[in-house]
Amino acid sequence: MAVADHAASGARLWGGRFSERTDEAVDRLNRSIAFDGRLWPWDIRGSIAHTTMLGETGIIEPSDADSIIAGLQALEQDLACGAVSLDPAAEDVHTAVEDLLRRRLGPVAGRLHTARSRNDQVATDVRLYLREAAADLLGGIRELQRTFVEAAEREFGVVLPGCTHLQHAQPVLLSHHLLAYFWMLQRDAERLSECARRANRLPLGAGALAGTGFPINRRRVAELLGFDGICENSMDAVSDRDFVVEFVGCAALLMTHLSRFAEELILWSTPEFGYVRLSDAVTTGSSIMPQKKNPDVAELVRGKTGRVCGHLTGLLMVIKGQPLAYNKDMQEDKEPLFDTVDTLQAVLPAFIRMLATAEFRRDRMAASLTRDFSTATDVADWLVRQGMPFREAHGVVGRMVRHCEERGIGLEDLKQSDLEPFSELFRAGFAGLDPESSARSRTSEGGTGHDAVRLQLDRALELLSGAPA
Repeated sequence: MAVADHAASGARLWGGRFSERTDEAVDRLNRSIAFDGRLWPWDIRGSIAHTTMLGETGIIEPSDADSIIAGLQALEQDLACGAVSLDPAAEDVHTAVEDLLRRRLGPVAGRLHTARSRNDQVATDVRLYLREAAADLLGGIRELQRTFVEAAEREFGVVLPGCTHLQHAQPVLLSHHLLAYFWMLQRDAERLSECARRANRLPLGAGALAGTGFPINRRRVAELLGFDGICENSMDAVSDRDFVVEFVGCAALLMTHLSRFAEELILWSTPEFGYVRLSDAVTTGSSIMPQKKNPDVAELVRGKTGRVCGHLTGLLMVIKGQPLAYNKDMQEDKEPLFDTVDTLQAVLPAFIRMLATAEFRRDRMAASLTRDFSTATDVADWLVRQGMPFREAHGVVGRMVRHCEERGIGLEDLKQSDLEPFSELFRAGFAGLDPESSARSRTSEGGTGHDAVRLQLDRALELLSGAPA
């Protein structure tokens, strides 16, 4: 990048009452340009809207407003193409942008900061950034939901053991299992959308904390920037970081959902399970063991979940003890937010690719249902249909399972003569239940029966066809 337009090192928007130069160690601690510099597109956008309003209201001369707007637009283009860059020695992004503008326009650039403070300015920048980040991540969530639906359609009819406590419980359709994550992601999308809606309020015009005596039109700025309205209390406007915490909270829960499925893929890809083969394109090898095929994407998702959850905890600790209104601690909101966005933008495409290329092994899933007693509840339900109370039926089938375990057989190996000693009701002719029939029998809405899962798929496709989150 060219550096010709760099401001003088250490340029500040303040300092008139100070007689001593800031200590170098304090300057390093105080400086945020290294991370908040990425906000420059939103900083310029907010400044253009603010200047437009200043000119329209006559707070500054319309000709000065036109000059500032033109200068900001030219600066935006030059920063975007790399013709100029922000001064890395500037205190923050606001200082760097305004100083570049001043070097181009001269003293008139100083009118830009009329009726605003860096306190309401940065709050506006972050809200604008978050709004776009949320929209981008919502697109990634939708694509991942679509990938889960496609896998559920492709694997329809495949049965595997459904587990509780990681123990075989009842047979379920693999499609049903996959769609459980679709609905988790649907809630994630709804939460993120609601977070973005709540964040879409304009802080600009709150000044440092008390508002301003200039006859500004905050609602005009809100209109120009696409905000739904304004923050109603100036002190809250500059000190509120709920929207950052909420966004990172949404992201932490999204990552937690991804981590749960990542853990299942890690387990399922082991020789002990063998339920899935992950593509070479999404796995890596070992530098010493030639046979290894490691599920690195899934493991990194699992690990990075802790990173994002840590950001949430850190943000809560940043704001927990702050008195009103703005405090310098709030500078610590950006790195967790930015890293959370960067993490999700890296994770989602890789996760989608991992799922889209996963090969589910139907033979291994079917084999794991042999002699696993996962149809035990179906046997109990059959006895209930013959008139036995469920608690009694539960005990009968429990004794049948123990009998089988002692002999190394499964429920499916019991003959009619083996069943009758457990209950005379079996004389009615119990035909036995296979895992496929067991899964098919769960016909309640939301269950794993074929018709119920088809209904789920239809509803999922309806949501993906354009229904808002």
